[in-house]
Amino acid sequence: MRGLLAILGLAAVAIVVLMSLGMLSIQMQPGALPTIRFEGGKAPGIAADVGDVGMGTTNKTIQVPTITMENKTIQVPTVEVEKAEPTPAAAAK
Repeated sequence: MRGLLAILGLAAVAIVVLMSLGMLSIQMQPGALPTIRFEGGKAPGIAADVGDVGMGTTNKTIQVPTITMENKTIQVPTVEVEKAEPTPAAAAK
């Protein structure tokens, strides 16, 4: 139920925003109620003028940063580990 109310609220806000920006114009014509005998009537007429939004592309020249890679020789730290050689006494055990 809350979801339905939220959707209706967002729709109402969207309509108000479109009307305030001039993108939506609604003209209503009065209608007539049906007779007691349920023999007719006239539904109200509604006309809506909606603004146009154009989409397209253009070519522009802009500056784009580039990254270049180059090889350089530099000194880096190294670590060397040498294993201790077993003593003859430890190997005999």
